[in-house]
Amino acid sequence: MPGQDPRDTTELLLLVRDGDQTAAGALFDLHRKRLETMVRIRLDRRVRARLGVSDVIQDVHAEAVRRLPKYLAKPDMPFFLWLRFLTSQRMALACREHLGVQARDVRREVPLDRAGRPGVTSVVLAQQLAARVTAPSQAAMRKELRGRLNAALDTMDELDREIISLRHFEQLTNAEIATELGIGVSAASKRYIRAFRRLRELMSTVPGWTNEGRL
Repeated sequence: MPGQDPRDTTELLLLVRDGDQTAAGALFDLHRKRLETMVRIRLDRRVRARLGVSDVIQDVHAEAVRRLPKYLAKPDMPFFLWLRFLTSQRMALACREHLGVQARDVRREVPLDRAGRPGVTSVVLAQQLAARVTAPSQAAMRKELRGRLNAALDTMDELDREIISLRHFEQLTNAEIATELGIGVSAASKRYIRAFRRLRELMSTVPGWTNEGRL
């Protein structure tokens, strides 16, 4: 099942409010894996050559601890989505720090969604899917497979690719996706089902995927 049990987050937030110093770290660790996946998928590939995922997560952790009292005073979004917001900010800052003037062209590498967050490209989704072909005997075909997957994913609607990434790879719930994209929960669920069905149809046309890859 995607996401974390919200009761765990709620209980830890209550402990933080009560002054438990260890609860803040446990709260962040609860969501660390999903944040790491977000960074791997969405951080500009030019920045990834200079900045590791763990570096970004460490910076986000420090920022979250610093801003946690303000969040607790006015929690106007779910905690995990707040962490995603901080992570998006850190990735945007990393682009400016490491790319300088090139950061103005960041849309060519990682498109921004309507809220200005880094989006997901067909190139990245193709890499995620091709990575599921893991046997050593299949390694030689991955480059060609990524190219074919990329071409297929390019035919998908940008919002559908975003929903596939959020749900299938980043493990957000339908409710979290709805909040992230500003749509209803029912609409998010239906859109994901349609997008996933379309993805499976596309994958069935890619040589080397049907028998080797799994969705």
